[in-house]
Amino acid sequence: MFRYVHTNIIAKDASKLISFYKDVFHCKSINEARNLRGGWVDRLTGLHQVHITGEHLLLPGYGEDHPTLEIFSYDTLKEAVPAEINRPGLAHLAFEVDDVEETLMKVISKGGSRVGELITAEYPNGLEAVFVYAKDPEGNIVELQSWRQRKEAASK
Repeated sequence: MFRYVHTNIIAKDASKLISFYKDVFHCKSINEARNLRGGWVDRLTGLHQVHITGEHLLLPGYGEDHPTLEIFSYDTLKEAVPAEINRPGLAHLAFEVDDVEETLMKVISKGGSRVGELITAEYPNGLEAVFVYAKDPEGNIVELQSWRQRKEAASK
């Protein structure tokens, strides 16, 4: 069996970031909080005397237990590398939302920020999409998107 299970974010403050993703993106607690330490965690991570805390949050729009957004924090953190949209590696998380502008305002009101401009792009078959990149309170990039029929296509 193969299936996508989760994406992990390492947070400076896991509880604050967990609250942000619950409030803004409707992620849900599914009773999968973690308080991990011990030899097996040290061997898994390659770190010594590691302690990891956090929670798995159910992503909106899918099953009742997966996929999840895993938000963890380590007692000892490395210096963060600023998130850039064109940096190699995991670039961003994307959420389809009802209203991009409204969700962006909520991101900002909860401690996040906008990255670039909010744009509307035309796609084939009379579709258009509204996009914007934002950052969560810890600087992780999140894409907000909304899809709809173009007004002129819908009136034909």
